[in-house]
Amino acid sequence: MAKLVLSLDGVVIKEVQLTKDKTTLGRRPYNDIVIDNLAVSGEHAFLQMVGSDVYIEDLNSTNGTYINGKAVKKQQLRQDDVIEVGKYKIRFLLDDFGDQDKTMILRPGQLPPMAAPARPAAPAPAAVGPASVRVLNGAAAGREVPLTKVVTTVGKPGVQVASITKRPNGYVLTHIEGGQRPTVNGAPMSVDAVPLKSGDVIELAGTQMQFLQAAA
Repeated sequence: MAKLVLSLDGVVIKEVQLTKDKTTLGRRPYNDIVIDNLAVSGEHAFLQMVGSDVYIEDLNSTNGTYINGKAVKKQQLRQDDVIEVGKYKIRFLLDDFGDQDKTMILRPGQLPPMAAPARPAAPAPAAVGPASVRVLNGAAAGREVPLTKVVTTVGKPGVQVASITKRPNGYVLTHIEGGQRPTVNGAPMSVDAVPLKSGDVIELAGTQMQFLQAAA
């Protein structure tokens, strides 16, 4: 499953799942993705699904369509490609495991393709105890947010974004965006996904938060 995350000035505005063979983008209200801005043409571009591949094609728009800063006429999209239409940025994401819930703590962020596929032949895993995140510094210091959904995304888009995902055997912190990886107990993440244990202190985008988990 592929999706688009539309943002303006680093703030996520909407997310669109690509479920049709052809998805149109433009200023006119009949488009599948409507961007009401004069820098966007009435019929600006369209996305075409060909099997598991997704292509974007510019429809001779006035201001053009850009992929990662380069003007394109037609191009296949890759994971994390950024489409630029006027002042809007649209990040292309692949989610091989379907839709996931999300909970935002600081600011809207992006959802990662995180959850592991089920293994029908495996025995039922032990229950995972409830967990929460407590903010340790900044204006939200002392705030505790229960992790009641599958994926909790934290951070600041364009700076640092990470997620905490509930899996059958526990919780995992995953780096999504940013030149620097988040730290866990003062050490930068050495891999994209790190298992969490109760008491771990996470720091990203200048915010420190403590992961807390009760026994199952």
